[in-house]
Amino acid sequence: MSDYMFMLESHLSAEQSRVVAAVQSAANLENVPLYLTGGAMRDMLGGFIIRDLDFTVEGNAPKLAKDLVKHHGATIVSLDEHRKSAELIFPAGVTCEVTMARREKYAKPGSKPQITPATIHEDLQGRDFTINAIALSLNRRSRGLLMDPTNGLADLERREIRATGNYTLYDDPTRLLRLIRFRTRLGFAVEERTQSQYQNAREAGVEARIPPRVLFEELRQMANESNPDEVVKAFEQEKLLPLYSPALSGAKVNHAGLAKLVKARQSVPFGVEFPVENLGLFLFILTEKLTPKEKTGLIKAAAMQRSEIDLWQKLEAKAKKLESILKSAKLQKPSKFFAAASAAPGEQLLFLLVRSQQRIVQDRIRNFLQKHLSIAQEVTDAVVTEVSGLEPGSPKFHKAKDELIRTRLDARPKKVVVEPEPEQLPPPPPARSGFPGRR
Repeated sequence: MSDYMFMLESHLSAEQSRVVAAVQSAANLENVPLYLTGGAMRDMLGGFIIRDLDFTVEGNAPKLAKDLVKHHGATIVSLDEHRKSAELIFPAGVTCEVTMARREKYAKPGSKPQITPATIHEDLQGRDFTINAIALSLNRRSRGLLMDPTNGLADLERREIRATGNYTLYDDPTRLLRLIRFRTRLGFAVEERTQSQYQNAREAGVEARIPPRVLFEELRQMANESNPDEVVKAFEQEKLLPLYSPALSGAKVNHAGLAKLVKARQSVPFGVEFPVENLGLFLFILTEKLTPKEKTGLIKAAAMQRSEIDLWQKLEAKAKKLESILKSAKLQKPSKFFAAASAAPGEQLLFLLVRSQQRIVQDRIRNFLQKHLSIAQEVTDAVVTEVSGLEPGSPKFHKAKDELIRTRLDARPKKVVVEPEPEQLPPPPPARSGFPGRR
């Protein structure tokens, strides 16, 4: 095993490892070269948490995506027939993108690019920033081989963002937004020539050429950031928020609400499965101070679809229904509340943690996030097998695991008996000098 494969495996969660194995299996069946690329490589090599998996194939990516749906239970979230890419989500909640290695040629800034198939090296050289232009081979003969044609690894070590070309930000103006988002999230500096290219592109006003649906995709990326408020502040400072709504400025940007959202997210223990649809929650809080007309303007600017609008505008009503359930006296036992909260969408729980006026609801949700989820996670398959003798996959195994989780949640904490300290005797008097009996 190469050092890079060992590094990858040490960074992946168990669910992500299964997705990597599934994509590798599908690529082997299709006999297409497969590479881990983009954000996954940047995060792994930079020492960050791998959030999404990005795969590039020298072949038919949409067909590979359909194979993953058919044989591995994935669902296609979006399909771009022009760029030959697909975004998928797997049953455990892991998301990934499968893309064809390609060249992009732009007739003018912001125009639809001409796409042609390419080798992995050609694909990497045409990406946005060098830190995103690194690939790891997942092929049998070259498994673990690192490809870095633009020297992105050195930029990661320098903590610097550098564009791959002189027209990177002109060809695709969306990269202006991506540059600010990466700079904020990673805390990296922007390389001098890249900063100059950014300023020149802004003076030319190329950001106005970003298509509405591309603006929406960037908005969704912003919602998924671990600290979206910092990204919003950066966009506000760079005068990029008006791309979504001229009203998003000054006191109308709900920074206080976003700060509460960040704090609520931090209540979720690291490594615990807690799926959240971030978009609706983020948009509700971000636009809370806007008028209905101003919100309509934002919807139009980002060309939002009905299902996406509903995630935002129906969230409060759904959360209020959940609130009435969670405050019930019938859920006083931890196991009862755990069952109800586990069945609820994560975004509704976080919404109530931020907005609910019911103290009992907030306290119960905090206990669920900070205590109950960790207790449930301790009940591993190995523990269930040890206690019950049942093996994973057997009909009664899942029921036995749920029962063991309930038992541990409802168990009273052991009383800690503090034994009294032994009585301290006074110290002996200091010894006299000389021999006994003599003055």
